[in-house]
Amino acid sequence: MPRAAAGRRAGAMAAFLTHQQKVLRLYKKSLRHLESWCIHRDKYRYFACLLRERFDKNKNVNDMVKATELLRAGEEEFWASQHPQPYVFADSPGGIAYERYELYKIPEWALDFWHPSEKAMYPDYFAKREQWKKLQRESWEREIKQLQEETPADGPTTEALPPARKEGHLPPMWWHHVTRPREQPM
Repeated sequence: MPRAAAGRRAGAMAAFLTHQQKVLRLYKKSLRHLESWCIHRDKYRYFACLLRERFDKNKNVNDMVKATELLRAGEEEFWASQHPQPYVFADSPGGIAYERYELYKIPEWALDFWHPSEKAMYPDYFAKREQWKKLQRESWEREIKQLQEETPADGPTTEALPPARKEGHLPPMWWHHVTRPREQPM
């Protein structure tokens, strides 16, 4: 299974990328592979400026047929000149430390079972957490109603959640972003 598809739920439709997103991803990918080819900073900056100039030269092309042909040619050129062993960040997929700390990520609900003496050591955090939980209980019905109203009958077309639509309301499922565990343990 491709790496991009591995993170999606089974049966969920993938969102189509716009032409601009494809060009930006090609540019970033090209810069990353250029870093692997040019290990000296001054040489890298020179070739990065030349690469940026090539992309900027065609940024105002309004003919989508020509723009698509340019994108395809760029992707073919990238494929032909990509580095055989590109640098991969340690915490990125394919890196040596990818998901190394997943073992230490404790779910948020585990904090409900802390002893009161443990909670007393972090009074500010747990006071704020109680406010979040109260706000979650108050806004849950409204969030679910918004999701049901805005989801098409044939299912969602993207993985993106809708934003809050009214002043003072919260976006659906905001709770998971506020209570996200630390990325790496101390």
